[in-house]
Amino acid sequence: MSLAQAVSPQKIRAAEGVPVIVLPEPTLGSPVTVGEALRRRRTIRQVTSEKLPLCVLSDLLWAACGVNRPEGPFGLPGRTDASASNSQEIVVYAALEEGIYLYEPTPHHLTRVVEGDFRGLAIGPRQAHAGDQAAVRLIYVADVRKLEHSAGPDEPGLHDPEVQKAYYHVACGMIAAHVYLYAASMGLAAWFHNCDRSAVAKKLPLRAGRRVLFAQTVGYIKESPEAPTP
Repeated sequence: MSLAQAVSPQKIRAAEGVPVIVLPEPTLGSPVTVGEALRRRRTIRQVTSEKLPLCVLSDLLWAACGVNRPEGPFGLPGRTDASASNSQEIVVYAALEEGIYLYEPTPHHLTRVVEGDFRGLAIGPRQAHAGDQAAVRLIYVADVRKLEHSAGPDEPGLHDPEVQKAYYHVACGMIAAHVYLYAASMGLAAWFHNCDRSAVAKKLPLRAGRRVLFAQTVGYIKESPEAPTP
């Protein structure tokens, strides 16, 4: 069953002919504390292809970089992820079976930008041994223009390529850490990894200044098969 089939018609609409999945309000109904999630945090590469319920996908994306307060620094909404001068320069795409979707924290929905199953692009060629088509692979892209045109103070580092690189790599790592903790709190597998950057960049409709960084696989844990009975 496709994601579109799993969602009620009220959750899907078309904006100018582009499929949009309106995510439910995040609930973050984790059964464990932050401390316990930290204890459970680990990389798990064995992931099934079973789809995540829409409510889980909603919570996952909100935990990654959702809006957690309407008024943040410099007149922009505040988000769960920190960024230099609240530039919010990391753009998150979700590669699903039906296509690649852009996550828009405001108003918390997914907009399809590429039709088709391209989850395989979001994993490095050397990692093909872990080729299970996991339910979702998040793709992290840096938008350098958001740093250069930040609403905050015009710091020189926001225009320096090397400082920019440091800023957006740190910001990407923060988002990945949020995903790891959410996955740990819900008993899900998570794995932060490289991706085929050039192939992803060719497939996504990236505007000038956007650079593909890394990807992260999330899904249900694949249990190891039991040893055969002698």
